[in-house]
Amino acid sequence: MIKTPSSLQDLRRRIYVKAKAETTWRFWGLYVHVCTGETLRAAYAMAKSNDGAPGIDGVTFEAIEEAGVEPFLAQLQRELQTRTYRPLRNRKVAIPKDGGKVRVLGIPAIRDRVVQGALKLILEPIFEADFHDGSYGYRPKRTAHQAIARVAQAIVRNKTRIIDVDLAAYFDTVRHDRLLAKVARRVCDGEILHLLKLMLKAAGKRGVPQGGVISPLLANVYLTEVEGMLERAKEVTRSGKYTYVEYARFADDLVILVDGYRRHDWLLQAVSRRLREEFAKLDLRLNEEKSRIVDLSQGERFGFLGFDFRRVRSLRGVWRPQYTPKLKQRTALLRKLQDVFRRFQSQPVGRVIAVITPILRGWVNYFRIGHAARSFAYVRDWVERKVRRHLMRAKNRRGFGWKRWSRAWLYGALGLYPDYQVRPLVGA
Repeated sequence: MIKTPSSLQDLRRRIYVKAKAETTWRFWGLYVHVCTGETLRAAYAMAKSNDGAPGIDGVTFEAIEEAGVEPFLAQLQRELQTRTYRPLRNRKVAIPKDGGKVRVLGIPAIRDRVVQGALKLILEPIFEADFHDGSYGYRPKRTAHQAIARVAQAIVRNKTRIIDVDLAAYFDTVRHDRLLAKVARRVCDGEILHLLKLMLKAAGKRGVPQGGVISPLLANVYLTEVEGMLERAKEVTRSGKYTYVEYARFADDLVILVDGYRRHDWLLQAVSRRLREEFAKLDLRLNEEKSRIVDLSQGERFGFLGFDFRRVRSLRGVWRPQYTPKLKQRTALLRKLQDVFRRFQSQPVGRVIAVITPILRGWVNYFRIGHAARSFAYVRDWVERKVRRHLMRAKNRRGFGWKRWSRAWLYGALGLYPDYQVRPLVGA
């Protein structure tokens, strides 16, 4: 974890306190803080910690550090101070998705990542003060697990009708004019807005690049008013401590949960209608094939952040949420592991295990909060069989060596990843 210098932390804290206390205050004089050496060094440290591929100029972190980080940052600072800085075009990288589709990432040059990081360090406290509780994506001290816990708690409280929202190409369709107008409501510094406009234009005529440092913050800013509408719906329909509407959003993944009693049918339709109106104002389109209304009380299910959610009755007769890893998430993991076993077929088993261990650990640590025991058992057995086949091939023999190697030896002496324990989700 990269910590910002104490003086920069103090500045960010003061900005946040001011923004939280005065919700209509427009900040000015911010550009000078973006240009300071302290901010640029903190932004470089964050970019370096994230590593990543070079941009369109081909310059790597190794090349920058070989030539000297301080001269590199000093040059950027001069360009910012003299207003001669111009971002380079993003390098386009296509990432395959399920169904033959691709996701296009825009990779900025390292110099532009540093400037975006510096701008984010100064702007983030302002908009953090405006973001709502139901927003979890790419925010400090907020995680996907917290969003999942919020959804699980809402299901426990009988919010069983779900508006499952899927935005069509959200990051690619954000309108620059409307985004800049939203930023300008809180920032009246013309140089900041000009710098932000240059960054957006480098990504194209529309959208925020997936891969840009500041893109997640801007994507959250764009949807703040949608969440504001949902917060108002919660308050207007509140009955004491009980609310009839709940929602959770992580980036462009949004679910809205409405009370299951039939007398609230009107509320489900009203929220759905108002949601479409808000998206129309932002010129965003719903993916009608994937967006739907789900009724958990009828045995239906919905997906959120890689989990399949449904409602089941416990042994004590109490209704509770059940969330398991989606089948396509497990399939994607096994494909990735299969590729490793195929590419390292002639390599020692120790090297294979060294490569697959971080993949397995990351996947299991994410999904262990749900009801994943059956899925974990399948993955564990699949990996164990693959390792046994790898060992037998090395000896030019068939089979899996069930009598030759015990399970204790595979996980003890060989070091195969062992921790498939499911742990309760805190707060669910």
